[in-house]
Amino acid sequence: MEIRRASDPAELVAAEHLFDGPARRDWSLRFLAAPGHLMLIAYIEGLPAGFITGIEMLHPDKGTEMCLYELGVAEPYRRRGIARALVSTLAEVARERDCYDMWVGVDTDNEPALAVYRASGAKADATFAMLTWTWN
Repeated sequence: MEIRRASDPAELVAAEHLFDGPARRDWSLRFLAAPGHLMLIAYIEGLPAGFITGIEMLHPDKGTEMCLYELGVAEPYRRRGIARALVSTLAEVARERDCYDMWVGVDTDNEPALAVYRASGAKADATFAMLTWTWN
């Protein structure tokens, strides 16, 4: 397995089978150009097998933290340690960027995700409520 940071929209298009929908070139360019946004892709025999996205969040009195925004591994590659390797790599990048922590929001009934995050060293912080504003 090789994990690389995506830097070209073509890489995102090649990995779009891992996403919820197709990768749009304009959104891909914007994502890749945004400071503090990163996508790491895990490759098995040259094929995209999994991905993780991270977004740095900066606040004047706290510094920078890394938000683990999304994680996905293609069905045939699951349960091989790819998700844990992606989480560990993102955590390493966060430390290199002097982030004071890394966090993720996850549904409380998403047992596979919870298992990966716990196996990667994450601890439950508190009860979490997520509220969403939707315009579309």
